[in-house]
Amino acid sequence: MWVYVEDLKDYIGQEVELRGWVWNIRSSGKIHFLQFRDGTGFVQVVVERSDVGEEVFEVASKLRIESSVIIRGKIVEDRRSPYGVEVHAKGIVPVQIPEEPYPISKKDHGIDFLMSYRHLWLRSRRQFHILKVRDAMLTAIRQFYRQRNFVLIDTPIFTGAIGESAGNLFELDYFDYGKVYLTQTGQLYLEAACMAFGKVYNLGPTFRAEKSKTRRHLIEFWMHEAEVAYYEHEDNLRLQEELVSYIVKYVLDNALEHLIALGRDVSKLEKVCVPFERITYDEAIKLLQKNGSDIRWGDDFGGDEETIIASNFEKPVFVTHYPRKAKAFYMQPDPHKPEVVLCGDLLAPEGYGEIIGGSQRIHDYNLLLDRLNEFNLPEDKYQWYLDLRKWGSVPHSGFGLGIERTVAWICGLEHIRESIPFARTLYRIYP
Repeated sequence: MWVYVEDLKDYIGQEVELRGWVWNIRSSGKIHFLQFRDGTGFVQVVVERSDVGEEVFEVASKLRIESSVIIRGKIVEDRRSPYGVEVHAKGIVPVQIPEEPYPISKKDHGIDFLMSYRHLWLRSRRQFHILKVRDAMLTAIRQFYRQRNFVLIDTPIFTGAIGESAGNLFELDYFDYGKVYLTQTGQLYLEAACMAFGKVYNLGPTFRAEKSKTRRHLIEFWMHEAEVAYYEHEDNLRLQEELVSYIVKYVLDNALEHLIALGRDVSKLEKVCVPFERITYDEAIKLLQKNGSDIRWGDDFGGDEETIIASNFEKPVFVTHYPRKAKAFYMQPDPHKPEVVLCGDLLAPEGYGEIIGGSQRIHDYNLLLDRLNEFNLPEDKYQWYLDLRKWGSVPHSGFGLGIERTVAWICGLEHIRESIPFARTLYRIYP
């Protein structure tokens, strides 16, 4: 009977079959200790000469790290194991034994070396736990919206319209059409969809040609976005804090063992519940200046500024009402203070910076047209976007959450590159 490691606790005292790989080996005279993995977890397999006989024991002696094997054995309770069991082998069938030593078996490899072997590094325990948390987080996002009757909209990768800044676009030739871009955001298309379905979201890859080498940036990253018709600024903030607190609770409830294995201080995550603190951009400027920053009103915040702000809070904090000139063209001006817009960036604590950016969108045709002209954006490329303001326009709001930054924060990672299976950074496109 073939059983996965994650289910072994239900088979104590029974003999089962395991199919997977040997990720480490330790031998001591008449006994081999095989550290075994199968993609669902890790368990120790004890191969004792007196139990298995000379032939099976000899087979075990020839195994190398990352040998693929089928093991038959008895499940024995072991409270020291993360799964509460170990396996006493009865038989071993090699599927493939590598002819060369495993290239990343040493513990002192540098990060650049490991990234070059990312296709193998994924097999390590640390990467296993990180990506299991990521999987739980993505499940939480989908479940959150399913419970609220949002409609999933798959937005395009190729686009002729700039969603954010023209300075960090990947440009391509698209047959006879001319220049198109890899998407920076699916937001504009979600705005169209929310006028049809009311409550919509997406989840997919986005691309920013930013020549950044910080621990917070990737060239290709995954983003979740949502748009809701008739939502205004405060509605938008409430949805965001409900989503983030839901994600954190879901991960704590369903992937706690992975956070513990990563050494994460989960007591900090347990504090993440609604409501989140809110401060205005004006208040943030005063806070930064009080902490010695020479930032001036009108400047956007970078990683250092975000870290200083967030260090004053135990939970994620919203910074709202940024200057109009510091933000994207589509953001709705504050009717009481038109030099700022109805927006909010959600900053994660512990130095992880912005994980969400969102705003109420401009719903007036003439105002949006003025903003397009102010940003020197071609009206013809945005005619379909302007059309949304000609027929049944309503106030609406939305946001985008960066998957990798959120994974990095929840896992407590030092660098964002470990939060995605195959990172694309300024100098990394292999493998």
